[in-house]
Amino acid sequence: MKLFYRKIGEGQPLIILHGLFGQSDNWNTLAKQFAEQNFQVFTVDLRNHGLSPHSDDFNFQVMSDDVLELITDNQLRNVILIGHSLGGKVAMELAIKHPEVIDKLVVVDIAPKYYPVHHQSVLQALEAVDFSLVKTRKQAEEILSKFISDFGTKQFLLKNIYWKENGEMAWRFNLKAIAAQIENVGEATKNDTTCDVPTLFIRGEKSNYILDSDMNLIQEIFTHNMLETIADAGHWVHAEKPKEFFETVMKFVR
Repeated sequence: MKLFYRKIGEGQPLIILHGLFGQSDNWNTLAKQFAEQNFQVFTVDLRNHGLSPHSDDFNFQVMSDDVLELITDNQLRNVILIGHSLGGKVAMELAIKHPEVIDKLVVVDIAPKYYPVHHQSVLQALEAVDFSLVKTRKQAEEILSKFISDFGTKQFLLKNIYWKENGEMAWRFNLKAIAAQIENVGEATKNDTTCDVPTLFIRGEKSNYILDSDMNLIQEIFTHNMLETIADAGHWVHAEKPKEFFETVMKFVR
């Protein structure tokens, strides 16, 4: 699948993959900062997200193949690959299958283990928004508030609303396909082979996505790994502590 992406800067290619229900422009500010450090930065919309095509197929194999196609089409070499959450799982899958195209890997607040489905309240909230009746963002926010209390999460989701040509609002992401295959989002990364790509795992101090007990599994798969914990940050490390996140990544890639 030909993915939508934004490109900025010149230099070694650096690809950024967003998380579930995210999109490429969530990373615009950090992309500009990386570009100023002589990287050619690609911020990507994964399939069924943002401006990329929709598909009934939604799993880590096809999503990593999509990113490989982008790398091949742009004739990129020595790629630095950054992935957050869902994007981190896609990045790990690609690095394991095609380590020859990856120079360094940065996995943000996700481990290669299995995660039980834990997005039920978000899915309920999104499915409760009926755009045949909802005509304003304010109305959509009121409906989301019945299921989601966190202000940041609501704003993150509302960024995905757009106006279709017929004047009706809609979600950018393919809610139907994502909801139908949400189990795939929690799949463990295949660990039948090792990956020697230098890999940095970044976690938020307040997040429980990467536990100390996960390090044995990480070491089994990613033989050249290191872990950094960013203080006072949750799951959205890059958004909550952008300065610390940027400095941590730069120290690793340099």
